[in-house]
Amino acid sequence: MGYSGPAAPEPALTCLPDDWWDPAWQAVRSPGTTGPGRAIGEPGETAAPAAVTTRHGTPAPLPSWRRVLATTLGLWASRHLSWLRRPAGRLLAASALGAGLVAVAVGTAGLVLSPAPAARLVARPSPIPAPSGRTVRPASLTTVQRAARPVWLSVPAIGVRTRLVELGLNKNGTLQVPASTAVAGWYTGSPRPGMVGSAVIAGHVDSRAGPGIFFWLRTLRPGERVYVGRADGTMAVFTVTGVRTYAKDQFPTAAVYGSVPDAELRLITCGGVFDRSLGSYLSNVVVFARITG
Repeated sequence: MGYSGPAAPEPALTCLPDDWWDPAWQAVRSPGTTGPGRAIGEPGETAAPAAVTTRHGTPAPLPSWRRVLATTLGLWASRHLSWLRRPAGRLLAASALGAGLVAVAVGTAGLVLSPAPAARLVARPSPIPAPSGRTVRPASLTTVQRAARPVWLSVPAIGVRTRLVELGLNKNGTLQVPASTAVAGWYTGSPRPGMVGSAVIAGHVDSRAGPGIFFWLRTLRPGERVYVGRADGTMAVFTVTGVRTYAKDQFPTAAVYGSVPDAELRLITCGGVFDRSLGSYLSNVVVFARITG
């Protein structure tokens, strides 16, 4: 049978205002994520100059930078240095112009050949050892009426080990999120991990300082393990059955919070495209897992 306790609300998960996707420090993108482009007419954008055409209506070729430089220097010199009209002056000017062009060419070659600074990629964490401890076997779930509160979470495949804080609801009915991006939280309106029902644990994907505790959640695969430690020293072991990304306005509350016949776990974070105009991610990443130990 499913969770028979009080009917739990089905809150949506929001993100802290300092959650963002900043390509300045992070070059890794979630699957399907695209960076926002500048819209036409935004502040700071100027219109492109009209193309110059010939009398036949075809686009005229743009002058080379050498021609532009030579023309500019010639016009300036003709106005300010009358002595250049003499043959000796012209020779001296040509020599100076040649030296300037060589210097420009050397500088350009240096810029082209110099190595570009490496992007600051965030490497996927190395797997960590699975925790050891006393577990509650699934066969005994029918006799378990109350499990101890969860105090820590470990996801070895993505290098996560964190303490768990308790989360409730905001005044607007949305699910609270941890005050720190370095820890995850258990939603107290859901069953405790190991009891029959869908236990919910939430965490941040990133912040201005870098990746959050659930940054790599989207990369989990079915069959990988999730461990939840409890205050009485016991441990519940869950196996991932699926990873899904849902638009926030189409969040499947029944599938995430609804009744299930066994002990299951949901790990939730923000993900997908980050909308800078809203200051929020547009989707949620949800990991579904079922107890196996």
